[in-house]
Amino acid sequence: MSAIDDLPPLREVIREHSLSARKSLGQNFLLDLNLTARIARAAGPLEGAVVIEVGPGPGGLTRALLALGAKRVIAVERDERALAPLDYIAKRYPGRLEIVHADAQAFDPRPMLGGERAKIVANLPYNIATALLVDWLSIEPWPPWYDMMVLMFQREVAERIVAKENDEAYGRLAVLANWRSETKILFDISPAAFVPQPKVTSSVVRLVPRAAPEPCDRRMLEQVAAAAFGQRRKMLRQSLKSLSVDPARLAAAAQIDPTRRAETIPVSGFVAMARELADIRNTK
Repeated sequence: MSAIDDLPPLREVIREHSLSARKSLGQNFLLDLNLTARIARAAGPLEGAVVIEVGPGPGGLTRALLALGAKRVIAVERDERALAPLDYIAKRYPGRLEIVHADAQAFDPRPMLGGERAKIVANLPYNIATALLVDWLSIEPWPPWYDMMVLMFQREVAERIVAKENDEAYGRLAVLANWRSETKILFDISPAAFVPQPKVTSSVVRLVPRAAPEPCDRRMLEQVAAAAFGQRRKMLRQSLKSLSVDPARLAAAAQIDPTRRAETIPVSGFVAMARELADIRNTK
């Protein structure tokens, strides 16, 4: 019996279903149910909440979400081997766990939400974590169908998400993430907590969507950030030439010296340059 419910310990579940983690699926199973409960609690009160979970594996986080009161958990799992242990959890919590056998990158949960907003809480597979986050941050129209994301990443990726200007990790991902959401690293998790043990520390990150980000075209913002950080050691007057517009005009619109480099520009500066780029493109 575990610390959060009367279901078998996760090691027993893995052994019974021969559910060894597969590197090809980016799997590292978190077996400490105290830690999975801590992640679940980081999403705030769960009573009445609908939660989307990606990559539940043997179901440690799934169990914590349900035990802490989530009204519905929609668990998206690509690995067919994990479906049987998840179904066992579903029987323990009748009507509250919906298992979707699908690739999360191709899954749209909105038809299952019935207009309700959800929370995304997940120990993401490492090999698709950044791509999934970018997809969720790129949803149109904004604000999105979720009101919070609590996600686990490798520590290096977590630092790239929350970075601010002049931080070493600041780049395109931070611009997109912090333009559209408020970001924070909540806590770290040691490699020793996982099976198999990854070579790096993991971090749990909370992202709360901004109801009204500074207005600009997301695609223009991504183009400006890609150009600027694509040659991050060069001044903007050089790196922004790849956009085929006058870099000085973009910099002037943001009241930025064109001799500055990308890592020194706050998100608001990128937004201002993106708006100017959109104006230029629309008048051509």
